[in-house]
Amino acid sequence: MRFSRALVSLLLLTALPAWAKPPRLTLFITVDAMGTDLLLRHRPRLQGGLGKLLDSGAFYPYARYAYAKPRTAPGHATLATGANPWRHGIVDNRVIDRATGKPVRALPDPEHPVLEAPLSTDDVSPANLLAETIADRLRLATQEKGKAISLSGKPRSAIPLAGRLGQAYWYDETVGKFVTGTWYMKELPAWLKTFNASQPAAAWFNKTWEPLRPRSEYTGEDDRPYESEPAGLGRVFPHPLNGGMTAPGPMSYSALAISPLSFDLVVKAAGAAIAGEGLGKDDVPDMLGVSFSATDRVYHQYGPNSWEMQDTMYRLDKAVGDLVALAERAAGGRANLLVVLSADHGGAAVPEQWTASGMDARRVNPSVLAQQLTEVLRKQFGGDVTAIAEETDVYLGGQTLESGKVDGAAVRRAAADWLRQQPAVFLAVARDDLYTMPDTAGLAMPLRRGYYPGRSGDVLFVVKPFHVITTDSAGTNHGAPYSYDQLVPVIFAGKGVRPGTYLREISTTDVAPTMAAVLEMNPPASAEGTPRFEAIGSGL
Repeated sequence: MRFSRALVSLLLLTALPAWAKPPRLTLFITVDAMGTDLLLRHRPRLQGGLGKLLDSGAFYPYARYAYAKPRTAPGHATLATGANPWRHGIVDNRVIDRATGKPVRALPDPEHPVLEAPLSTDDVSPANLLAETIADRLRLATQEKGKAISLSGKPRSAIPLAGRLGQAYWYDETVGKFVTGTWYMKELPAWLKTFNASQPAAAWFNKTWEPLRPRSEYTGEDDRPYESEPAGLGRVFPHPLNGGMTAPGPMSYSALAISPLSFDLVVKAAGAAIAGEGLGKDDVPDMLGVSFSATDRVYHQYGPNSWEMQDTMYRLDKAVGDLVALAERAAGGRANLLVVLSADHGGAAVPEQWTASGMDARRVNPSVLAQQLTEVLRKQFGGDVTAIAEETDVYLGGQTLESGKVDGAAVRRAAADWLRQQPAVFLAVARDDLYTMPDTAGLAMPLRRGYYPGRSGDVLFVVKPFHVITTDSAGTNHGAPYSYDQLVPVIFAGKGVRPGTYLREISTTDVAPTMAAVLEMNPPASAEGTPRFEAIGSGL
C-alpha cells in the first residue's frame, strides 16, 4: 500500500510540469470603448479573430467596473492592477490642478518627457500610478527575465499595461510614429527605430476609409445630423485620411488615428515588437499588451450605432485575428499562449437617438453647470469662489476659500445642495460626506471606489440615466455608473483555459488576478479581485 501511494505521488509530481508550466507569452488585448452591448449586438457577424476568441475561449459578457466614472486611464489601470481607483489613484483621464485651476493629464511627468516628439503635457510615465500592475508582477516574479511590452494608440492606455517595470510605446499624432518616455528608456530600441523609419503612418495619406463589407450589410443611415466631422473625415463614407492636407502631417496622422485603419498600424508595430524583443521564444513568461484605441474615437465622434462603428467592429474582428496569429507563431502555438481580452469602459448612445426612441435623454454640459454654480456660490459666500468641472468632478477654488475666510466644508456642501436641485443631476455629494452619506440607489460605494483624495473633485455628482456629460453638440461620451458605461466583456483563451460562456457577473478587478493564477504567481499587490477559477484549467 505504501509503495502504491508513493508511486501515485511520484506520478503526480512528474506530471506536474506538463500542466503547470505557465504560457510562454500572454497577449493582453484591451479595446477602448467596447461595452458588452456593443459586442453582443455585433457578435453574429464577427467571423474573424474576435469571433473565434468568443467561440473558443472563456467568455464573460458581464464584467462590471465597480466605480462611478468609467474612463480610459482608470479603466486600463484597473485591468492592469486588479484594483479600483481608490487604490491605484487614477481617477480620470484628466484632473484639475488646484494650484493653477487648469486641467492636467492623469499620467504627466515633467521629469521624464517623451522621446522623439515635441514636448507636451500629455501622459508620459507611470509615476502617478500608485499600484503594482500585472506587468510589474511578471517582471519581479521572473527576476526581470520575462519581458513586458505594451503598445497603443494612446499613452494613457499603453502606460498602465506596461506599469513601472515594463516598456510602453504609443502612437504620437504629432509625428506619426510610435514613441515612449524617458521613464522607460533613454533611446528608442533598434527595432522601433527601423519601424518608424519606414514612415508607417504616411502610407495611409492617399487612402480613404471605405466600408469593409457591402453597404447592404450596414444597418441604419450613414449620414446622421448628430455625428461629428473630425480631422476632415466628414460624416459619410468614404472618409479621406489626408486630414485636408497636401502632404502627411499632424492632421493626417490624427485622421488615421481616429479611423479603424489604425488597427493595422498597431498590429504591425506589435509584430515588430515581438520580433525585436524575441517575445515568447523561451520558457520564461513574456507579456505583450495591445490596446486598440480607434474604437473609442469612432464611438465619441459617430456613436455606437453608426455605420462607422459597425465598420470599426468588422475591422477589429480582423485585427484581433492578425494579432493572435502573430502571438501564436511567436509562442510556438496556442498551447504556449494565453490570450486575455477586455475593454476599459462602455459608452452611451448618442442622446438624440435615445430621445427619438422615447427615452428621457439629453446632453449635459459640465462647463455650463460649473459657471452657474460659481455665480451661486459667489452670491452666497462672496469673494471669488470658483467652480471648475472635469466631467462629473467639481473642483472648488479661489482666494476666498484658500484664505480660510469661509468654511470650506460649508461651501462644498452648498455646492452639492445646488447640484442636487438641477434637473439632469441624480445625486451630488461633498467629499466631506462621501463616507457617511446614505447609500442612495446603491451609488455610494461606486463613488467611494472611484475617489482618491487630492486628485478627485471636491464635489462629486451623478447624472440621471441616459443623460450624457459632454461639452460637444454632436457625438457621445461615457463616464456614468450605469450598465451601458460599466459593463464590458472579458475573454480568456488559450493555455489553461476552460472554454464556455459564463453568464455570472464578475468584476473587472478579477482580470489581473486570473492572469496571475495562470502565470503561477501572486496577483498584483493591491489587487481587490479574485481569480476566476471556474474558467481556468485543472490544477490552477
